[in-house]
Amino acid sequence: MRYRPLGNSGAVVSTYALGTMTFGAEADEHTSHQILDGYVAAGGNLVDTADVYANGASEEIIGRWIAQRPTESERVVLATKGRFTRGGVLNEIGSSRLHLRRALDASLRRLGVEHIDLYQLHAWDDVTPLEETLRFLDDSVSSGKIGYYGFSNFLGWQVTKAAYLARAHGCAAPVTLQPQYSLLVREIESEIVPACLDAGMGLLPWSPLAGGWLTGKYRRGEEPPAGSRMTLRPDAYLHFQDDRVFDALEAFEERARDRETSPAALAIAWLLGDPHVTAVIVGPRRPDQLRPALEALQLELSPQEREQLAALFG
Repeated sequence: MRYRPLGNSGAVVSTYALGTMTFGAEADEHTSHQILDGYVAAGGNLVDTADVYANGASEEIIGRWIAQRPTESERVVLATKGRFTRGGVLNEIGSSRLHLRRALDASLRRLGVEHIDLYQLHAWDDVTPLEETLRFLDDSVSSGKIGYYGFSNFLGWQVTKAAYLARAHGCAAPVTLQPQYSLLVREIESEIVPACLDAGMGLLPWSPLAGGWLTGKYRRGEEPPAGSRMTLRPDAYLHFQDDRVFDALEAFEERARDRETSPAALAIAWLLGDPHVTAVIVGPRRPDQLRPALEALQLELSPQEREQLAALFG
């Protein structure tokens, strides 16, 4: 396992972060605990969840794992998110002090802990004054409820505004951003990555395999495999059904064969080769799906190789 600083903080995390959106949804509790056991045994220490994953079940499953394995869980850097509603009740959405206080306390209860290491805003809020949100996060750091805070799905200007407003008001600084990022989704490179670098924030890319499209499971002219993301949640990936994408994927698979590895491992290794990436979030549904990310840790890609792989996808 490799480790890097958590953004501009003094904490250190594994470059493979465990995403748990599948817990309580596509993975039952027993399977989820097996995944956690395998991940921690391999040296992983950054576990990422959110209050809306499986309507809170993901946090509850992790909380019971923490209670049952106190020694192993002590090594974990625990991250969760708040922002969205779990029930549509008035004041139970957004980044207001009122909602985030309730959301954070509820996450602490479900996880069975007194402190969350990394608390993240799940998305930008157009309604709540940013100063209000930042003051709440700063208060939560000061009170010991959270160690650090970060953002998810922010645009470049939103990252810059939040980081510099926190500095102007003397608040604790954000340490990370969770963006969608992969060889197939690279829009963040033009503005979001430079904004994070300017603010000293680390990157925690999610969906590094683009919903399975970078694993080799989707073939030109063939139906998606049963149980795949294209059968469960296809809308986000329909635009990949294009001959140019299939051309790139077939060339990418050839490169993976040349390296004697899997397409999934090579796709994750491409992200890990970026020094600005703190950790790549991979969300397995089964214990065996831990393997590609662990294989990726053994691959060293030169800057030239990374450029060549990126060029395949335009």
